[in-house]
Amino acid sequence: MHKVKTLRFKTGIGFFLIGLCVFLLSNVVDEWRAFQGATVAVYVVAIASIILLTGYSGQISLGHGALLGIGAYAAALAQIYAHLPIWLCFVAAVLVTAIFGALLGVAAARLSGPYLAGTTLALAVGLPSIASQFSILGGEQGISFSVGWPPLSLGSDFTQYKWFFWIATIAALIMMWFVRNILHSRYGRMWRAVKSNAVAAELAGIGIGSSKVLAFTISSGVAGLAGALLAMTTNNVSPSVFPLALSFSLATGAVLSGVNTLGGVMIGSLALVAIPEIASSVSNLWSESENTAMLLPELIVSALLILTVFLAPKGPIEKLRARHRH
Repeated sequence: MHKVKTLRFKTGIGFFLIGLCVFLLSNVVDEWRAFQGATVAVYVVAIASIILLTGYSGQISLGHGALLGIGAYAAALAQIYAHLPIWLCFVAAVLVTAIFGALLGVAAARLSGPYLAGTTLALAVGLPSIASQFSILGGEQGISFSVGWPPLSLGSDFTQYKWFFWIATIAALIMMWFVRNILHSRYGRMWRAVKSNAVAAELAGIGIGSSKVLAFTISSGVAGLAGALLAMTTNNVSPSVFPLALSFSLATGAVLSGVNTLGGVMIGSLALVAIPEIASSVSNLWSESENTAMLLPELIVSALLILTVFLAPKGPIEKLRARHRH
C-alpha cells in the first residue's frame, strides 16, 4: 500500500512538472509551434486510447478515427444546440462516445483478431459518408466548434493558438493521469489477464465479455475527448477532418509508441506531427508536384509502420528496457 501511495505521489509530481514546462514553453514558442504543441497533445490522448484497448485489452481497432469524429460532433452539437460551456462540451464528447463505444463493445466482445479489426475499419470508412448525409451535421461542409478567445486576464499577448495549447495539454495531462491509474488498477490487471490467456482468466472468475465491453467503453470515451480537442484546433467538424487516413496514422502512432506500454506515447505523437513537415521539406527538395506533397506523408507513415514492426515490434521504450535488463 505504501508503494502504491509513493508511486501515485511521484506520478503527481511528474504531471505537475510537465504542466509547468508547458506553461513556460507557451511563453517562448511562436504561433506555429504552439499549434503543433496542441496537436501533439491531441495525438497523445488519441494514441493512449488505442494503447488501452489494443495493448492491454487485446482488441484491435483500425477505425479509431471514427470514434474521434463522434466525439467531435458530440461536442459541437452540445455547443450549438444546448449552448453548454466549453468544458461541458468536452464532457459531452467523452460521454456520448463512451456510450457509442459500449454499444460497439457488445458486438466487439463476440469478435476477435481480423474480424474485429475489419469491423472497426468499416466504421472508419462508412462514418464520413454517413455524416455528410445529415443536415444537422452540416453535410460535407460540417459545423463549427469554437472554444472562444482566451480570457483577458491572460494578457493581450496570449494568442488563440496558445489558448489551444493550454487547453489541449491540460486535457491530455488529466486524461493520461486517468488512463495510467486505470491501467494500474484491478481493471488493468483484468484486461492483461484476458489478453494473455482468456481461458485461464475465465476460470479465475473474470467475465470475458464484460471485460472487453468495459475496455471498449473507456477507450472510446478517451478517443471522444481527443476528437473534441482536434475539432478545437481546426475550428470545424466535418468528414474531411476525420478521414480513413487519420485512423491509420493513429494506429501507426500507437505502434511507434509501443502498443504494450503507455510510456512511449509522446514518441508516436511527436512523429505524427513531424511527418507533414518532413514530407514538405522533402517534396520541396525533390519535386514541386502538389500530388507528391499530398501523398508523401502517407508513404512516410507506411514506411515507419513497417520499420517499427521489424525493428522494434514492442516499441522503442520496451526495446530500451530490454537492453537495460540484459
